[in-house]
Amino acid sequence: MRVVIAEDEPLLREGICAVLVRAGIQVVAAVEDADELLAQARAHRPELLLTDIRMPPGHRDDGLGAALRVRQELPGQPVMLLSQHASGRYARELLATGSGGIGYLLKQRVADTEQFVTDLRRVAAGGTVLDPEIASSIVTRATRSTEPLAGLTPRQREVLGLMAEGRTNAAIAQRLGITEKAITRHASTIYQGLGLQSDGDDHRRVLAVLTYLEDSAGHPPLV
Repeated sequence: MRVVIAEDEPLLREGICAVLVRAGIQVVAAVEDADELLAQARAHRPELLLTDIRMPPGHRDDGLGAALRVRQELPGQPVMLLSQHASGRYARELLATGSGGIGYLLKQRVADTEQFVTDLRRVAAGGTVLDPEIASSIVTRATRSTEPLAGLTPRQREVLGLMAEGRTNAAIAQRLGITEKAITRHASTIYQGLGLQSDGDDHRRVLAVLTYLEDSAGHPPLV
């Protein structure tokens, strides 16, 4: 797997490079600002783009902006965001660029190197990974809202929250201690409750997660 890394903190950038190299992953470029991220992504077309959200030159969400630009220019380009902040807005904006190859993790997850590498490979393969802490903060806010999730049961909101983390039905079933068939029924009821038409389960799953994330709109990042 070929990866471009963008992280402005030198020690963290070098640490991530070392973790990936030990895992047999090729780091084709490691840069410190969003402009260079765009240039290297265009030059290498990596199998995964791993980027911090806040970085130079603006020191705001320049990394996110660059990642969104890359997804526009190279549809389907897998992107993993790293941040110190849990923000539903960041997750929504990335998810809105397509149905796969996207991830958003808090930087503290890098410490669990084995799981971190697993998550990177999953995103590179077209999967979705959302940090559990981010999903948890979103579902807490969403349950206070009246629309559009108010019609879902607590169990259905729990299932949808795990969907938002990028978990498969089998993984959700194992986590909740129920059958995969029960998860399929819950998912179907969720789609119906959110008014999603039958356009294929993968598409509806992404739309359901987007609806879930939209319900956290208007809230600032958690610091």
